[in-house]
Amino acid sequence: MHKVLREDVALALHVQQGEGPHVVFQHGLCGDAGQPSDVFPRDCAVRHVVLDCRGHGESEAGPLDALSIATFTDDLAAAIEGHGIAPCIIGGISMGAAMSLRLACMRPDLVNGLVLARPAWGCETAPANMRPNLEVGEILSRDERPDERDKFLASGTGRRLAKEAPDNLASLSGFFDRKPRDVTAALLTRISRDGPGVTEAQVASLDMPVLVIGHEADVVHPMALALHLAGLIPGARLAEIPPKVSDKAGYLAAFRRELGRFITETHHA
Repeated sequence: MHKVLREDVALALHVQQGEGPHVVFQHGLCGDAGQPSDVFPRDCAVRHVVLDCRGHGESEAGPLDALSIATFTDDLAAAIEGHGIAPCIIGGISMGAAMSLRLACMRPDLVNGLVLARPAWGCETAPANMRPNLEVGEILSRDERPDERDKFLASGTGRRLAKEAPDNLASLSGFFDRKPRDVTAALLTRISRDGPGVTEAQVASLDMPVLVIGHEADVVHPMALALHLAGLIPGARLAEIPPKVSDKAGYLAAFRRELGRFITETHHA
């Protein structure tokens, strides 16, 4: 693990040992390096790189009012340049996909392939699908109450997710235990109200290999958004995989297979 210092904030950069080109594949909101590592292909001769964003994993949070997708993306660009690994394939899950989309639009010199996995953002700020995360963040912003999780689970949002996307609900329920509470609250509220800060025209002008991965039974990461992004980007390939909630083994196998295929094809193009 390497330390990256950005604006007096110490960030953790994880670089897989071994040989081969680097592939940056980022975690989602309130995740850490373990999340993308779980779905990263095991049989590709590449080195996985992931930056713990501010307030995630082993990275410091820094000023809470600086937490944003733009800040995280600037941190990632600095880490990539500082370690001399550009251009490379860049992608991520959910928030990591939003960061990667922004980076590809703003700094295409750093990117030679793009992976948008289970995207939660297109070009919109504060999309409706992020509202459940915002609701939990707003609860955590208040004084702690012993019944706060139970009340959320019994709310309209909780009941809807229990029926339509239980895996989303499990993640949201886990946020009530995440520490520090103030950092988690700031991440959930600030990032849920944020966006990648790019336009559909910018996204439609991307000129690089692109893979979009999505699945059904996911309210926070709607399959319709994956379809929209894949249709917007010229030449993008859409891979629909089994939902994690109903077939975790199939989800992992398909995710690794599609990501591995994209990495291999991009490096041999």
